[in-house]
Amino acid sequence: MLKHIALLLCAATLSALAPAQGKPAQPEPVQHEFVLHNFHTESGVVLPEAKVVYGTYGHLNAAGDNAMLLPSHYMADMHGYGWLIGPGKALDPDKYFLVTSELFGNGRSSSPSNTPEPFHGPRFPVTTIRDNVEAVHTLLTEELHVRHLRAVIGFSMGAQQALQWGVSYPAYMDRLVATSGTAKAYGHQVVRLESEIAAIEADSTFRNGDYTKQPTKGIEAFSLVWTAWLYSQEWWRTELWRGENPKWTDVSQVIAFYKDNFIEGADANNLILQMRTWERNDVGATPGFHGDVAAALRSVRAPLLYMPSATDLYFPVGDAQFESQFIPHCTLLPIPSLWGHPAGAGASPADQTFLNAHIAAFLGLPAPGQQTSGH
Repeated sequence: MLKHIALLLCAATLSALAPAQGKPAQPEPVQHEFVLHNFHTESGVVLPEAKVVYGTYGHLNAAGDNAMLLPSHYMADMHGYGWLIGPGKALDPDKYFLVTSELFGNGRSSSPSNTPEPFHGPRFPVTTIRDNVEAVHTLLTEELHVRHLRAVIGFSMGAQQALQWGVSYPAYMDRLVATSGTAKAYGHQVVRLESEIAAIEADSTFRNGDYTKQPTKGIEAFSLVWTAWLYSQEWWRTELWRGENPKWTDVSQVIAFYKDNFIEGADANNLILQMRTWERNDVGATPGFHGDVAAALRSVRAPLLYMPSATDLYFPVGDAQFESQFIPHCTLLPIPSLWGHPAGAGASPADQTFLNAHIAAFLGLPAPGQQTSGH
């Protein structure tokens, strides 16, 4: 089975998550859609209808306070947190109400590919991390009647959202967890993202986003640039890719696979939209902070478990170390992994064990594997 790099999980991890004979199956989220009417984006564009697709696990209790939010990462859907949810993992859906929201631009929530004119394709507005947070806050409070969150837990662009939640709604949650993500996209992140956007736009069939067929060559070039940053240099040197697919015997096979299958079936305008969302991430731009990232981070009230990957090339550990000094109740705990960025989503069995154990302890939950269902 081809792995979905949109979920940033390697095939070895997917195998580890698959139910073994005699063990409970991985729980599945229930899919929902929430529509916001006349949604005002930070760009100034008003979308007549903005759709948020989301999944739920479990049920909200009578007090409305057993909910946790897990916002999605780049081009992912509501299944992106299987590494943390279910039997033997930190989050028990029999006990907690888990909401997995999908970012604008993933092709399911409102996106360039599924929005009618005048906002179709390249005319879809750039939606920010705050736009996504505001939409999901409305979803939680008005649609689901969640009065308070136990936690917001996010990986990658989900971590960007978790940190923004801490700034935008500091009293709305008890805890924050951010893995492989930062509160601002610093210049080096922007350079990488712009190079990937340029790769797509260089395809002659792209036609400034008004293409009649997908710019395949541009997407392949985008995929290779992205792949170069996905794992650590040592991951490549020690050939850890052999654990992903036992049929791979040469690095050329790995490169060919990623070139063709990085994010299967993706729309070019959607890819670009979410990269624009990523590169504009900046908690300092939150109203009232006047571009001051440090001041915004100092406003975070909820305790934060900040877990950068020690070998992440997308969000270097040094960026998280820099930000952590401003956050009042921050536990900085790098993930000791060679798996680069995907370590923050349990890319290897060791990464998954490390994440589940420390996230459970931070949230005051039973150690993974010790949960008792039904209470």
